Amino acid sequence: MLVLPPNEALWTSIMEIKTAFGANYDCPAAQWAKPYITLVRFKQYEMMEPRIIRRLHSCGMTMAPFKIELNDFGSFPSHTIYLQITSKPAIMDAVAILRTAQSLLKIDNDNKPHFITEPYIAIARKLLPWQYEKAWLQYRHQHFSGRFIASKMLLLKRGENEKGYQTVMEIPFQQIPVLAKQGELYPPQ
Repeated sequence: MLVLPPNEALWTSIMEIKTAFGANYDCPAAQWAKPYITLVRFKQYEMMEPRIIRRLHSCGMTMAPFKIELNDFGSFPSHTIYLQITSKPAIMDAVAILRTAQSLLKIDNDNKPHFITEPYIAIARKLLPWQYEKAWLQYRHQHFSGRFIASKMLLLKRGENEKGYQTVMEIPFQQIPVLAKQGELYPPQ
């Protein structure tokens, strides 16, 4: 999984919301799931990791840091409550750059990478109907505002039967222009 992490202060305030949600709505998963913006999820063999790291590092080198703004809560009816992101175009530009690595992130036709189309930060996912109904009555009227500069992305991994992710590497956005070199049809004589 490739994600954008919020800065430490915003991370802390989002974790406070997630912890309170978990306690109030009997949802322990909300308390341990980290507040990231997911860019892409994929499955791949571990032996491909060095090639994937090199390619993602190349992608990160071309990206410029960008501002992300969060505003209030949203939901996917019946199962998820999240923080809404109002600055989606910059995130979608980053996803477009990551799509250039799509062939490395694909095992086969049944295991293609999933690039996000609707960025958000989940407060709680996979809610039971009663949890969603009760929580959404409260959260749809609550306000939240936050912003941070996305200056890096994290590559996370977990084994096939593992629950928690571990950080493989931090990929900084360096905004280094890619220089294209004109090829020569005929070498000079």
